[in-house]
Amino acid sequence: MSKPVDSAVSAVRTYIDRHRDAFLADLGDWLRIPSVSAQPEHAGDVRRSADWLAAALKDTGFPAVEVWETPGAPAVFAHWPSDDPRAPTVLVYGHHDVQPADRADGWATDPFEPVFQDGRLYARGAADDKGQVFFHTLGVRAHLAATGRTAPAVHLKLLVEGEEESGSPHFRALVEERAERLAADAVIVSDTGMWAADTPTVCTGMRGLADCEIELFGPDQDIHSGSFGGAVPNPATEAARLVAALHDEHARVTVPGFYDGIVELTDRERRLFAELPFDEERWLRTAKSHATLGEAGHTTLERLWARPTAEVNGIGGGYQGPGGKTIIPARAMLKLSFRLVAGQDPDRVEDAVRAWVAATLPAGIRHEIVFGAATRPCLTPLDHPALRSVVRAMGLAFEREIRYTREGGSGPAADLQDVLGAPVLFLGISIPSDGWHAPDEKVELDLLFKGVETAAHLWGDLAENWRDAR
Repeated sequence: MSKPVDSAVSAVRTYIDRHRDAFLADLGDWLRIPSVSAQPEHAGDVRRSADWLAAALKDTGFPAVEVWETPGAPAVFAHWPSDDPRAPTVLVYGHHDVQPADRADGWATDPFEPVFQDGRLYARGAADDKGQVFFHTLGVRAHLAATGRTAPAVHLKLLVEGEEESGSPHFRALVEERAERLAADAVIVSDTGMWAADTPTVCTGMRGLADCEIELFGPDQDIHSGSFGGAVPNPATEAARLVAALHDEHARVTVPGFYDGIVELTDRERRLFAELPFDEERWLRTAKSHATLGEAGHTTLERLWARPTAEVNGIGGGYQGPGGKTIIPARAMLKLSFRLVAGQDPDRVEDAVRAWVAATLPAGIRHEIVFGAATRPCLTPLDHPALRSVVRAMGLAFEREIRYTREGGSGPAADLQDVLGAPVLFLGISIPSDGWHAPDEKVELDLLFKGVETAAHLWGDLAENWRDAR
């Protein structure tokens, strides 16, 4: 590294060290608020969490901070303009609600009483997502202190929603309603993780999601299988046939048009995935499974991150009690979910699935399909200038090579990309052992402060390099 970079890194770390204890004390106060959006009895706590964050962002220095109402839980918006009108605008996304947690679930301590032990902070929300939201407050202050600026190098915005753990039911409508206020050149999502503590990574994409429930109807009531079996269609049998027809012998989805338009992995991306220290046997133990299975011609990581899937989440019909009951059931049901990758449109997938079901079922079986709210996939190309800024900033903080991953799950980040027309970048420092949604959720303090460092370096890098790339 050059001397100016050494100096910048040192200045950032010095500032962070001086404010470490106060930062952790404030984070602890926020974690004590049980902002569980899924439980109505905690609605007041979710609001209290939003108000707490709004006050903290004002104390950080954001000149514009607002609590935005939704039909559900409130979100928090903040804006700190740069003193350079030509600077890019960056929107940081996270959420302040948390998963349910109770000591009886298996927690060693009260989930809403933060515990510092062995370099870790244990509490619900420590990693998902309050810790990763809050590191931006110290990060922007360290950025200002290290550069001598009075305002960030970018026009910095934050949007912190209050319903992510409940499926973000009002998020897209909020983004559409406030699109002008949220307009940005790039979106930074801090609600994700890294491969491992010794293998820092940046996520470049998340899969989307479409899911549905299918009800199949045969006779008007359960009927005797001896009197009518073999002569009328059985909805439970047809449910099984539908499931069996969903994949071919290569584990590819058979729905016509399902793969249309998908963005295929490049050779470089496949090489980068292959370079990760992936232990398949260890992964299987974590999955509580005994073998891998999936689309032929792709590795396990490729299947998880970059290939679309169709899964049977539930199947039922007919008699479920003890002993036998020789009937042809009147109805059966399926629950299906489809993980989608870049290039797939949830509306087109829904249309394709509807057409496939109608064409596959025989006469005499009536069906109804209900789709849930879809989540779109998002992907940032490896050569995107904003992604390169994230990688450089992480490299300064971690002082090692930054590798690339994707996320197999889904989230609301794609709504920001879709509505705002801005690329989504992921900046997260959590690791798999942090136990999101599980008892004894924690965050590694060393990694938490690496997140602070990364944020401190990122805004200057984006300001310096984005203008030339646009």
